[in-house]
Amino acid sequence: MILAVALASAPGLIFAAGTESDTPPTPTETTTTCSNGMVWDADSKSCVEPTDSSLNDTDRMNAVRELAYAGRITDAERVLDAMLDQDSDGVLTYRGFTARKAGRTDEALEWYGRALEANADNLLARSYMGQWHVEAGNIDLARVQLSEIRQRGGRSTWADVSLRMAIQSGAGYSY
Repeated sequence: MILAVALASAPGLIFAAGTESDTPPTPTETTTTCSNGMVWDADSKSCVEPTDSSLNDTDRMNAVRELAYAGRITDAERVLDAMLDQDSDGVLTYRGFTARKAGRTDEALEWYGRALEANADNLLARSYMGQWHVEAGNIDLARVQLSEIRQRGGRSTWADVSLRMAIQSGAGYSY
C-alpha cells in the first residue's frame, strides 16, 4: 500500500526494466563514461565489450537495466546479445522490454510469451506483457495478467502495482 501511494505521488520515479526495486539504478560509468554498448569493468577501471570474460551475467544484467533506464535501448540490446544463457526467462523478459520501448510491439509480445513459457511465474514478464496490452488498448487482457500476478503471490509487488496503475491510467510506463 505504501508503495502504491509513493508511486501515485511520484510518477517520475517509475521502475526500470528487470527489477522489483523502487529506485532507479544508480548511474555508473557504464552510462556516464562508456558508449556504444560498452560496459564498465570495475576491476580494469575501463569500458569493455559486453562479451569480455571479466564480466558475468549479473554484471551484464545490471548494465542492461542501467542502459534501459537511461533510454539507451540499442546499447542495452547489445549487452543482452552477450548474455551467456539466451534462453533464460530474464533475458527473454528484457528482450521484450527493449523491443517494446523501441516500438517493435509484435516482437515484444513474442519475447514476453517466450519468457512465460520458460517460467510461468515470471511476474515481471507478466507485468510488462500487461503493460503492452494496456498500450495496445487491450485492458481486459492486461487484467488477465494482473490476476495471474496476484494468483502467483505477487500482490503488492512492483509488478502488481505498476500494472494496476497502467490499467488505471490507460498507459504503460516508460520508466
